[in-house]
Amino acid sequence: MTNFRPLHDRVVVRRLNGEEKTAGGIIIPDTAKEKPMEGEVISVGAGARNEQGQIVALDVKAGDRVLFGKWSGTEVKINGEELLIMKESDIMGVIG
Repeated sequence: MTNFRPLHDRVVVRRLNGEEKTAGGIIIPDTAKEKPMEGEVISVGAGARNEQGQIVALDVKAGDRVLFGKWSGTEVKINGEELLIMKESDIMGVIG
């Protein structure tokens, strides 16, 4: 992942896999599963500029587990790995 650095207030996120089966033990096929809205931050940009032109650092950092909106981000493939690039504002919160 060293070949890519997001710009400004963008964040690179790796989706975390959702549950493979229901509480009752029914296995969910890939085609019926919703994509998880939880992920791990892989890389962050330097931050956005405020009205005074100063860079404001992001609240999230690499390694954070985050929740994001269902339709957030753009799916990309970097070094063969499927990742999401989104603005920090698309992230709803940090887990734990």
